Amino acid sequence: MAAEPVPEYPPVPSGRLDARDIEEAFTQVSAAAPVGWRVELIEGEIHVTPPANGEHEEYVSEVSGQVRDHSKEHGRYTGIGLNVPGASQTGHVIPDLVVAPKGTFDDKEEWHDASAVLMAVEVTSDSTAGNDRVKKIRGYARAGIPVYLLIDRDAGQITVCAAPEGDDYATKASYKLGLTVPLPEPLGFDLDTAEF
Repeated sequence: MAAEPVPEYPPVPSGRLDARDIEEAFTQVSAAAPVGWRVELIEGEIHVTPPANGEHEEYVSEVSGQVRDHSKEHGRYTGIGLNVPGASQTGHVIPDLVVAPKGTFDDKEEWHDASAVLMAVEVTSDSTAGNDRVKKIRGYARAGIPVYLLIDRDAGQITVCAAPEGDDYATKASYKLGLTVPLPEPLGFDLDTAEF
């Protein structure tokens, strides 16, 4: 099977861009992206990511299933766009998994306020690892998301970030994949990573 060609995007204006120019370029690139590709605006930069591989999706599915098993009132959302503060006026990110009270995203909006989000989950890929490890920590902390779960496939570990303070999280704990990982409130259960 042939590899999917890299899409061509509309030209982005040259020179110094203001927030409106960046938002307009983001809108154009988003509209031109093929189905399944993610377009995010992270700290003033547009990032286009191809669809995830099967291993990546298995990790997301496993976390989602365990959240479902431990908390019936929490919804588990994939493909949800969140507005998070960043270097630009607004960042637009699409976490691999979002946990929030059921009904939080019951509207027709493409990009949502992140204030109700309880946990954002990212699983690293070759094309996203740098953003997941650094820039998204800052964005999720600035948005006040209580828990950020980073599953770092390259490092073979999970990092639980909790208690957002400014541009970072006050607590970070890393665990080797395969261990039981305690998730703080508002989740408050042990995540079994033996299947990862």
